[in-house]
Amino acid sequence: MARAVTVATCALNQWALDFEGNLERILRSIDIAKSKGARYRLGPELEICGYGCSDHYYESDTLLHSFQVLAKLLESPATQDIICDVGMPVLHRNVRYNCRVIFLNKKILLIRPKISLANAGNYRELRWFTPWSKARHVEEYFLPRIIQEVTGQETVPFGDAVLATKDTCLGAEICEELWAPNSPHIEMGLDGVEIFTNSSGSHHVLRKAHTRVDLVNSATAKNGGIYILANQKGCDGDRLYYDGCAMISMNGETVAQGSQFSLDDVEVLVATLDLEDVQSYRAEISSRNLAASKVNPYPRVKVNFALSCPDDVTVRTCMPVQWRHHSPEEEISLGPACWLWDYLRRSKQAGFLLPLSGGIDSSATACIVYSMCHQVCLAVRNGNADVLADARRIVHDGTYIPEDPREFCKRVFTTCYMASENSSQDTCNRAKLLAEQIGSYHINLNIDAAVKAVVGIFSVVTGRTPRFSVYGGSSRESLALQNVQARIRMVLAYLFAQLTLWARGMPGGLLVLGSANVDESLRGYLTKYDCSSADINPIGGISKTDLKNFIQYCIENFQLTALRSIMSAPPTAELEPLVDGQVAQTDEADMGMTYAELSVYGKLRKIAKAGPYSMFCKLINTWKEICSPREVASKVKYFFRMYSVNRHKMTTLTPSYHAENYSPDDNRFDLRPFLYNTSWSWQFRCIDKQVNAL
Repeated sequence: MARAVTVATCALNQWALDFEGNLERILRSIDIAKSKGARYRLGPELEICGYGCSDHYYESDTLLHSFQVLAKLLESPATQDIICDVGMPVLHRNVRYNCRVIFLNKKILLIRPKISLANAGNYRELRWFTPWSKARHVEEYFLPRIIQEVTGQETVPFGDAVLATKDTCLGAEICEELWAPNSPHIEMGLDGVEIFTNSSGSHHVLRKAHTRVDLVNSATAKNGGIYILANQKGCDGDRLYYDGCAMISMNGETVAQGSQFSLDDVEVLVATLDLEDVQSYRAEISSRNLAASKVNPYPRVKVNFALSCPDDVTVRTCMPVQWRHHSPEEEISLGPACWLWDYLRRSKQAGFLLPLSGGIDSSATACIVYSMCHQVCLAVRNGNADVLADARRIVHDGTYIPEDPREFCKRVFTTCYMASENSSQDTCNRAKLLAEQIGSYHINLNIDAAVKAVVGIFSVVTGRTPRFSVYGGSSRESLALQNVQARIRMVLAYLFAQLTLWARGMPGGLLVLGSANVDESLRGYLTKYDCSSADINPIGGISKTDLKNFIQYCIENFQLTALRSIMSAPPTAELEPLVDGQVAQTDEADMGMTYAELSVYGKLRKIAKAGPYSMFCKLINTWKEICSPREVASKVKYFFRMYSVNRHKMTTLTPSYHAENYSPDDNRFDLRPFLYNTSWSWQFRCIDKQVNAL
């Protein structure tokens, strides 16, 4: 007796508060699912309003418009004869819940509120929602009039229940519940639920995708069953990139894999699976069956509908597939590139401007834009009409077809080398050669006149002229002169971003890209309001080590030979005078620590939650082969002094693509004071006491 069910899940590029666009993408996904024979369609978390609404969830407008969209979905012919599972906020007895609304043929079957809310890292769901704490309990929900008029229902079930169709039983999880130690799918599976669904709003972090895949597969490996996961994709209005990876798994093996990075706004996965395989898998797990005999049952909502067809013996079912994971270098090439494309098209600007210094960081940023151009041309070649329409609007040409990444790059990407008397010819040549190879519109300019004018104003007012330390000036004078150069570059970047296209007789303005990496931000090795101040920064959450590996990847995959000399050159800010025409200033010497050490400090500080003393205790063992305890103590103290002195810079950090779990982003991920007692007297005394004992 075969029971072949066809189910669909999707990854949608939803946008916070874009109710019209969100509705269109939901309907399109349902159409695709039905056209492929699916009888059940799952969408991402909070897909109706978009996941990233933040404090807009407090507004009654958000609830109203969500119900208006739901009414449109219920009325649409597209939603007939398929169970639709959509996400939206719902107010029940004056408490706001993050919910799944499951409906069929203009009737709401169940509203299922989220039980475990995500509240760590970038997530703040407890700020806006309340978790449903009544396990296996269902209440009556009184529908608003706008929905009653469509469904003819006055009340519907609201709570922790499962759906019992004619041929199977379905239970819902929402995002964080999969990651919880007491995931609902455990008890639901013991109670006979055969299909588990999970609607997610899960964002990209380097090297994270395999964790999500492993969790989904392990959910059914011990208990049997089918697990369907939907996820948001794209930039929905902030620093996060939701990375799709919709998937379907059965009995511990992946049977359908969605893309992690793509420019497709709507991606639908459909799989046909035999429920008899679930039954036979469970039959021989005696420990599971013993536990199932004692389980506390879930309330069941009966649905007069079947996911399988009566005569399905000849229907082909899906076989397991091997999940292909991207390397970290591929993730850097694709994730920030897709994020940039979303930001560019949704901000309605005409392109990007990047101050290109000829160093690793700005070159990596340029390569990400070049990768974006590759992705656009590939999407158009594959018939993506949305991408083609966006590209034509951005370049203001209704007949344009982007075919060559270099040619498209010339239209949307301006690079600018801002030389000073402290710049070397080497970095100028490197920047120019890279710009030629990626195809950007490149500008060379000199900032010395502006620097002299600004310093001249100070000299006129005070009667004093600051000098660099190599010319006898103090460190304070030297630092001030370096900062003037850096800040003038920021001012010029915005001037050229606003007027370069105007000067070329073209419409529109440009978004300014920043290029400070996560390690420099952590250390505070940047000038406040310099070229790190920009509209957005695609590498602000990526470490220097990963960026170097990414540069090597670009040499090999994009044949950008100009990057070889950039890779071999020591990183430098070029803000101090040259010595015999050569750069004397290097980043690591300036910082007093290496980039490799910075990555270690960053992971211990944020991920391992280590203060100065705990970090010292961990590192005396980690570095015992290369450093004495006293040297470790000196390094740890210096890092915390520099980190705390410069922490105020994080309050103005350019919005950056979130890619690393030790990001110092002050906006909502890494919440710390920005006025510290930088002597750390008590903490450092504990370290000194331990050093003396050792």
